[in-house]
Amino acid sequence: MNQFNRAEIIDNNFLESLKSNSFPKNEQPSTINDLKIKANEIVSIFESQVFSRHIDIKARELKDKGQCFYTIGSSGHESNAVFGNVFPFSDIAFLHYRSGPFFIERSKQLFGSTPLYDMALSFMASSEDPISGGRHKVLGSKPLNIPPQTSTIASHIPKAVGTAFSIDRAKDLRIKEKELKSNSIVICSFGDASANHASALTGFNTSRWVRSIGGKVPIIFICEDNGVGISVPTPNDWIKNTYSKQEHLKYFSCNGLNILDTIRVSKMAEEYCRSNRAPVFLHMKTVRLMGHAGSDIESSYLEIDHIEEAERRDPLLYSASALLENNILSSEEILNLYEHARKKVDYVFDKAATKPRLSKATDVMKSIVPSNIRKDLPDSPLEKKRSEIFGKEYKRLSRPAHMAKLINYALSDIMLQYKNGLIFGEDVAKKGGVYHVTSGLYEQFSIRRVFNSPLDETSIIGFAAGLAHNGFLPIPEIQFLAYFHNAEDQLRGEAATLSFFSQSQYTNPMVIRIAGLAYQKGFGGHFHNDNSLAIFRDIPGVIVACPSNGADAVKMLRTAVEHAYKNGRIVVFIEPIALYMTKDLHEAKDNKWCFNYPELGEILEIGKFIHYGDGDALTIISYGNGLYHSLKAQPVIEKKIKKKIKIIDLCWLSDINVEQLITEIGSSNKILIVDECRRSGSYGEGLMSSLYSKMKNRYDINLHAAEDSFIPLGDAATSTLPNSKTITFEALKLYENA
Repeated sequence: MNQFNRAEIIDNNFLESLKSNSFPKNEQPSTINDLKIKANEIVSIFESQVFSRHIDIKARELKDKGQCFYTIGSSGHESNAVFGNVFPFSDIAFLHYRSGPFFIERSKQLFGSTPLYDMALSFMASSEDPISGGRHKVLGSKPLNIPPQTSTIASHIPKAVGTAFSIDRAKDLRIKEKELKSNSIVICSFGDASANHASALTGFNTSRWVRSIGGKVPIIFICEDNGVGISVPTPNDWIKNTYSKQEHLKYFSCNGLNILDTIRVSKMAEEYCRSNRAPVFLHMKTVRLMGHAGSDIESSYLEIDHIEEAERRDPLLYSASALLENNILSSEEILNLYEHARKKVDYVFDKAATKPRLSKATDVMKSIVPSNIRKDLPDSPLEKKRSEIFGKEYKRLSRPAHMAKLINYALSDIMLQYKNGLIFGEDVAKKGGVYHVTSGLYEQFSIRRVFNSPLDETSIIGFAAGLAHNGFLPIPEIQFLAYFHNAEDQLRGEAATLSFFSQSQYTNPMVIRIAGLAYQKGFGGHFHNDNSLAIFRDIPGVIVACPSNGADAVKMLRTAVEHAYKNGRIVVFIEPIALYMTKDLHEAKDNKWCFNYPELGEILEIGKFIHYGDGDALTIISYGNGLYHSLKAQPVIEKKIKKKIKIIDLCWLSDINVEQLITEIGSSNKILIVDECRRSGSYGEGLMSSLYSKMKNRYDINLHAAEDSFIPLGDAATSTLPNSKTITFEALKLYENA
C-alpha cells in the first residue's frame, strides 16, 4: 500500500476494523435514551459522515485525473453532521470549509435536495453548480439557508454577528423585508487556527460588546478544533483557555469523536442560545485526516507517528462503535451502508465530471453585479411626517446650506422612506459624528435605528453585510478614509464577492459613507487626510461616488440608497471632509458653494456627469475637491487664454462611462484630468488610459494628480496636492502646447 496515499490507508483501516470488530471505545459514553433523538436520526448522521468521507476519497482520485479542483475536504470533521441535524435549516449557517457533512445532513431536512450531486458539481467547477455556477468550490445553498463561503479563514465571522443581531432587531422594528424567522439563530463554524485571526477576534468581541449593553446576539460560534492550522500546531488547550472564561460568551465543549456527546452538547448549546438570544462558543475537539488539502503532504511537516495516531482516532471509527454499542446497526449493516455510499458517490461524481464548465469571460462576470432584488421602492415620506421629524429644521430646508447640512437632511428623508434603513458607526448617535453629519438622527429615529458601534472598522463593515442578509438596508459610517483599510477585506473578500459566488441568489446591499480625502486645514496629517481611493478601483461591482457639493451629494445619496435597496448594490459614498462646511467659492462670503436642498425625487443617476461652462478651448475633468479647485481656477484660465473652457464633474467614479464622457467633452481636444488622489493608482490614471485607448490621436491629455506621498501635518499639509494655482499652471501649459 502506498504510504503517501493516506486516503487509501484510512479507507482500509475502517474496513479492517469492521472485519475484526475492533473499534475504539467512546469516552464519556452516552446512550440514545439520554439524547431525545431517534435511532434513525443517528443513522442519518452517520450516513452523512460516510458520504462526506467518500467524497473526500473520490475527489482526490478525480484531482489526479485533472477533473476535480480545490479538494480541501472534511475528513476528521465528520461530527459536524450533528449540527446539520440539530439545527433546523431556518437557522442561517455561515460554514467552515470542512463542513461537508453538515451540508449533506441539513439537506435531508428539505425534500428533493440533491446534496451529493450539488457538491460534485461544485468540486468539478461545473457551470451547472446551483450555487456558484462553477465559479468556486463552495458549500452553499439558498434553499438550505447557507450563504456560500470560499476558502474561509475567519472573514465570515463579523458578518455572522451582524446577521445574528439583525434577527431580533428586525422583529422589534417589524420590517417587512426580513428573511429570517424571528426565533432563529445563526450558526458560524471555523477552525482552531482561524480563531486567532483578527476577523475572528473582532467578531467575538463585537458579539460580547453588544450583549454587554443588553443587545441580542443569538449566534453559536462553532470552533472545530483539530489541533493544527495547515502545518502550524495549535498550543495545547489554547482554545479552551482563551474562550472558556470570556464574559458574555457562554462556553460549551464536546468530544467531536463521540457522535452522542456531540449531539448532547449541541442540544444544550442550541437551547441556551435560542432562549437567551446570547452568543455561544461551542468547542468541538476533533482530528484532521488526509492533510490540509489535496496538494498537502503531511509527512513533510508531521512525523508518521503523529499522522497514524490521528488516523487511529478517526471519527468514523468512533461513530461506528457508538452504533454497535447501542445496538442501532450491526457490523454487516454498517459495511453495507459504507459500500453503498461509496458506489453512490462514485456514480454521482463521475457523472458530474462530464458536465460543462465556464469558459467565457462574460459568463464568469455575469453575477458580479446583482439587480432587481426588489421590484418597488418604498413611498416617499409624507410632508406631515417630514415636518414632525425635521422639527425646527423643516423651515430651513428652503435655505441654501453647505454639504454637511444637506447630507444630514438627506439622511433624515432616507430613514423616513426606508423603514429598514439603519445608520451606525463610531460616534454617529448622540454626538452626531465627528463632523455632525448625523446630528439629530438619533433623536429622530431612536437608538434602534441610529446607534454607535465599537471602535472597529472591521466589525462595522462586517456588521453591515450581516444585517443585509436579513433584509436591512445598512448605511454604516467610516469616520475617516484611512481607517477603512482596517476593514477592506470585509468589502473585498466578503461583501463584494457574495453575488459573484451565489449567482446573485445572495446579496448584501449597503451604502458605506466614508468621510475622506485631503485639504483639511490644521488637522490630522495622513490618518485624517488620506487621498487614496486605489482600494476601490480594485473591487469589481462596487459603485463609488464622490460628490463635490451639497446638492449633488443629496441627489447621489438618494440614488445610492435606491440602487442598494432595489438592485442589491454596494455603494461606497466618499464625502470630501474639506467641503463639508465650505460655503464660499471665489471669495469670502460669496456663498457660491451653498445650495438649496433638492426636492424629493430629484436624483443624479449613476454615470451622469455635471458640467460647468460650454467652452471647447480646454476641458478639465475632475471630482470632489479637485472639481472645487478647478472651478476656482476657471475664471483665471479663461481670462489668460481669452476663451471659454468646460469643467466636468465625474461624480460617479465606478464605473465611468467613457463613451458618454467623450460625448460630453465634445469638440475639445485638450484634456486636463485633475485628481486629488495620488498619481499611482488614482481614478485619473485609469481614465487617462481609457481616453487614450478610445481616441488615440484626437486628444492631448495630461494628468495633474497629487504626488505619490502621504499627507504631512502643518503648513505643508497641501503641498503635495493640486490647487487652483497649480491647476491654472497645468491648464495653460497644456493649452499653449501646440
